[in-house]
Amino acid sequence: MSTWPDTRILDLLGIEVPIIQAPMAGATTTAMVIAANEAGALGSMPAAALTIEQLRAALTTVRQASSRPINVNFFCHQPPDANAAGDRRWKDVLEPYYRELGADFDAPTPVSNRAPFNDAACKVVEAFRPEVVSFHFGLPEKTLLDRVKATGAKVLSSATTVEEAIWLEQHGCDAIIAMGIEAGGHRGLFLSDDLNTQVGLMALLPQMVDAVSVPVIAAGGIGDARGIVAAFALGASAVQIGTAYLFTPEANVSASHHQALRHAQASETALTNLFTGRPARGIVNRVMRELGAIHPLAPAFPTSGGALMPLKAKDEAGFSHLWSGQALRLGKDRSTYDLTRALAEEALAKLK
Repeated sequence: MSTWPDTRILDLLGIEVPIIQAPMAGATTTAMVIAANEAGALGSMPAAALTIEQLRAALTTVRQASSRPINVNFFCHQPPDANAAGDRRWKDVLEPYYRELGADFDAPTPVSNRAPFNDAACKVVEAFRPEVVSFHFGLPEKTLLDRVKATGAKVLSSATTVEEAIWLEQHGCDAIIAMGIEAGGHRGLFLSDDLNTQVGLMALLPQMVDAVSVPVIAAGGIGDARGIVAAFALGASAVQIGTAYLFTPEANVSASHHQALRHAQASETALTNLFTGRPARGIVNRVMRELGAIHPLAPAFPTSGGALMPLKAKDEAGFSHLWSGQALRLGKDRSTYDLTRALAEEALAKLK
């Protein structure tokens, strides 16, 4: 498939089709990455929820199965300062649910954590030398970023505004992911935490393409070939797709998440900070409806989810995050390989 109208991402990343399988922490498996790679796309392994040992094991598995380029994705957040009083206020908000569900309110609160990119993670990059390294929530500090670039990896990061895209280009990104508000999972915003700055992909993408010289990858609300064609028409050089891959057998999703993905309406997703402390799009469930999707007392990322863990153990559907983008109704049950090939072939046919 070499007749795409824009081949900059294909040339830059060494892939066959301009599709990036989104790195979805918890849901992405090595099997998904390998299958996306073998279909000619860029398979992406999320590292944020893995220990260093788990990341090494995952990359070993992928490297043994595929010689194609891979992407490893990291978070770049600053861990918050301890705030025992704030944590207590948040747990007090949840106390009625503890009582209702029979969870032990007085037990120590479990730790909810996501590791930011650091020296240990950088050493894994240096050891495995993935062809692509992507970041969420900005970029790591310059010393770490220089070490990543020294491996030969191409660097990507998500931007949710034109201002973020310009900043990323100025700080060394080889390509930028334009993250529309339709996208599932955590918002990549990093220059501001104001949700009023977040716009839809159709408005964001052409403005971002005009503002930077590096290739732009479209993400958010793309679930079929029509979305890919629209993204190219607006100036994208590739697309990143997440929610559609949650319908594949290679996805690691809970029974509740599986059920919600197949039965929720497109209007039943919302941005919420309840589960991690940072805005992320997911399918609306009981705790989001009753507390409100955005709660002022939710502790800073990534800590707010700890107090929800005992409730999730009692009622997974009602108290666990069900990440999804707004295009979930376009999802179909097929394998990662078949999905990737179908998306590419159908989009290319429409682009001719």
